[in-house]
Amino acid sequence: MKKLLPYLRAYRKECVLGPLFKLLEASFDLLVPLVMASVIDVGIGRNDRAYILQMCGVLILLGAVGLVCALVAQYFAAKAAVGFTANVRRAVFVHLQTLSFAALDEAGPSTLMTRLTSDMNQVQNGVNLALRLLLRSPLVVFGSMVMAFTIDLHAALVFVAIIPLLGAVVCGVMLWTLPRYRQVQSRLDKVLGAVRENLAGVRVIRAFGRENAEIRAFHGLNQDLTSLQIFVGRVSALMNPATFVLINLATLVLLWVGAIRVDTGRLTQGQVVALINYMAQILTELVKLANLILNISRALACAGRVQRVLEIPSGMPQPAAPCPGAADGSVEFDNVSFTYPGAGAPSLTGIRLRVRPGETVGVIGGTGSGKSTLVSLIPRFYDAQGVVRVGGQDVRQWPLEALRAAVGVVPQQAQLFTGTVRENLLWGQETATDADLWAALTAAQAKDFVEQLPGGLDAPVAQGGRNFSGGQRQRLTVARALVRKSPILILDDSMSALDLATEAALRRAIAALPHHPTVFLISQRAASLLSADQILVLEDGVPVGLGRHQDLLAGCPVYREIYRSQFGEEAVS
Repeated sequence: MKKLLPYLRAYRKECVLGPLFKLLEASFDLLVPLVMASVIDVGIGRNDRAYILQMCGVLILLGAVGLVCALVAQYFAAKAAVGFTANVRRAVFVHLQTLSFAALDEAGPSTLMTRLTSDMNQVQNGVNLALRLLLRSPLVVFGSMVMAFTIDLHAALVFVAIIPLLGAVVCGVMLWTLPRYRQVQSRLDKVLGAVRENLAGVRVIRAFGRENAEIRAFHGLNQDLTSLQIFVGRVSALMNPATFVLINLATLVLLWVGAIRVDTGRLTQGQVVALINYMAQILTELVKLANLILNISRALACAGRVQRVLEIPSGMPQPAAPCPGAADGSVEFDNVSFTYPGAGAPSLTGIRLRVRPGETVGVIGGTGSGKSTLVSLIPRFYDAQGVVRVGGQDVRQWPLEALRAAVGVVPQQAQLFTGTVRENLLWGQETATDADLWAALTAAQAKDFVEQLPGGLDAPVAQGGRNFSGGQRQRLTVARALVRKSPILILDDSMSALDLATEAALRRAIAALPHHPTVFLISQRAASLLSADQILVLEDGVPVGLGRHQDLLAGCPVYREIYRSQFGEEAVS
């Protein structure tokens, strides 16, 4: 929680004024029993109606002023809590953008989503309640005890005895529930992860008829969360009846002591009523304080989880000085190896590859051979052992923004964002003109179907591009990368949904681009790589062949087997 407190500095004024007005409200509340005692002892005792009306006016005034103070305090507390949460949420989101893919993979998207939503809401609620009640409730409790001493010493000893007992109950429940609330949030992560996975894979689930199995699995996770929440809730619920029992016992003792002292003439009836009112105020405030502590305990547990996100190291140290090189399109892998965090075996081993500007490099291999991992090292999505050079300089010497501006990436999974076609294409280059966008669409073989859309470039794009077919989404993502006009273009199996004629036309259009980018083309189709300047063949992350098509067909058994499986033995011969 300490690392989150600096985000509250912008609201220091609100953090002072909110509790201050709450303390003023509490001070007025403490005066009410004394006024009531005067009404009973003076007004009713002497049958002085004018005095009674006068004191009733005082009570109304105290209530009105207290209400104004409460509203002002609520305003400042809400402003501080909402602003603080917004600042922290913004900081967490900005920090997430700096994390490496390895760190994001380790944290998990469901956990990060929970901490940005549910956890932050709990923190906001806790800050709001703390600013309003954290000082008010103790002030009323101890203020009531002090006021009781001003009325009668012997009766006030009941307050001295009961308050530590109530404090022990509240602290005991708080210490027990705090770690359990952390467990509740962890189990909520699992439930959210299951929901996210099911929504993302709903087509696969229905295609394989796994609805009932997924329902049972979700029911198990949900039942674990529900059981723990019920268990913690039952223990938390013990606080209210325990405090009520202690307060009512204290009230009985107070009535007994008060009756004796009234009978002896040492107390008046109005003073006894005032003492009982102070005891009732203590009861009310302790119930509030108990709920406050539970909410703060939950908020602290959530704040700790949010803080741990901010403590995740980015894993991508930035260079102190700008890179002296230029992104001319050259790429070199110098004895590069890579292992995913937690993986049992390396995904890449001993990669040596030199690519000159403007060349087209094909990468082929079986499933899981490390093709996508290889090209993800160029824009430095991961850091590898060995050296990856772009423009003759180690990628670790490049500022990430400059490096990734020099690389256009079309990922294996075509991902579009909610908005319009124009807005998605402008991700490649924000300053691109309509002419640039249409040129990129033409090269990506997407111009024809975009022209037919209602609105053209301003046609809507649903979440994830669900209103387009798989081939249309792939062509739009290729166009988005082409708008960038970057010296390096990575096509990570991004034409798998296209027919052979459209794919061939797309490859010819890329080869004819005026800025002649260096192209890394990953494909499962050997036909897509026939014209590549170099073809790298991977098997289980190890390079087993490098050369042109004819050379590999003659000297690389793995490539020959891939080619035979797609074209037959006669084509190999």
